[in-house]
Amino acid sequence: MKILLLEDDPILSDILLCHLNRHLHQTTHFSDGQSASDALSIQKFDLLILDINVPKLSGIDLIKEIRTYKDTTPAIIITAFQDTAHLKKGFENGCDDYIKKPFDLEELDLRIKNIQKRFNLINEQAIIIDSHLSLMASKNRLYVNEVPYTLTRKECKILLYLSNHKSKVVSSEELMQNLWDYDEMPSEATIRVYIKNLRNIIGKDKIQTVRGNGYIFE
Repeated sequence: MKILLLEDDPILSDILLCHLNRHLHQTTHFSDGQSASDALSIQKFDLLILDINVPKLSGIDLIKEIRTYKDTTPAIIITAFQDTAHLKKGFENGCDDYIKKPFDLEELDLRIKNIQKRFNLINEQAIIIDSHLSLMASKNRLYVNEVPYTLTRKECKILLYLSNHKSKVVSSEELMQNLWDYDEMPSEATIRVYIKNLRNIIGKDKIQTVRGNGYIFE
């Protein structure tokens, strides 16, 4: 799914981005409500995950704003507030679910799955990487100029991670930390094999090696 994440806590936002990317969601992060609002005026998302207490425009005010424009994108509020007043305000202004901090990532997964069922988001839409590449993440299927190729699960995750960080050098260590659990860390040689396999499918020029630093998706 294409998810908008609004969270101003840098540690929590990194954890959530890592987790959502690991589950092959295409996640765009914003740390203030106004930037998120600007993005929603020009982009379509499948799900909004919004913290309440963020700069410029709160998560609840953002929901209220988009609902006035008949935007029905499902929204999950996350907040450290423990009182029922904020819970009530969230639902009154159009949120669809609510998670109180601290929460387990498994709880977030369950709530996302519930939203998918309620809003019929199970049928996945292709993730458009560029004009030549699209990805059906749940099926590990990559389309190159509409020709289908089957990837391994890890190849799919690596490609999605690199494409979500276009024009940024991504080290092998960053890939390991974000796409593997601690007890299954691969070697750099394994990463190179995955990169080689992807290059054989999408072309060598798409993933460049920056010697001594990592890889960059062009």
